[in-house]
Amino acid sequence: MTDQEIIERINSSLAEEFEYDLAAMTPETTLFEDMGLDSLDIVDLVIVLETAFGMKVREEEAIRKISTLGDIHTFVIGKKRQTEGA
Repeated sequence: MTDQEIIERINSSLAEEFEYDLAAMTPETTLFEDMGLDSLDIVDLVIVLETAFGMKVREEEAIRKISTLGDIHTFVIGKKRQTEGA
């Protein structure tokens, strides 16, 4: 799976889950201000990512630093590379 395919899957999964306009999603889109997510939505976001990519998201410290879609893209791409290299 290419980085672009990962980004597209993330965006489409989140747009569907949170009923957000896919066309408005850019790496700079903020989760809280732009998408209107709250702390409970972040739990759903983690579940969506785990389901979409078949991975466990357990690094709480890394999750706490995520504030934009670009941050999510970077995080998931890094996780996928770790699991593929393992």
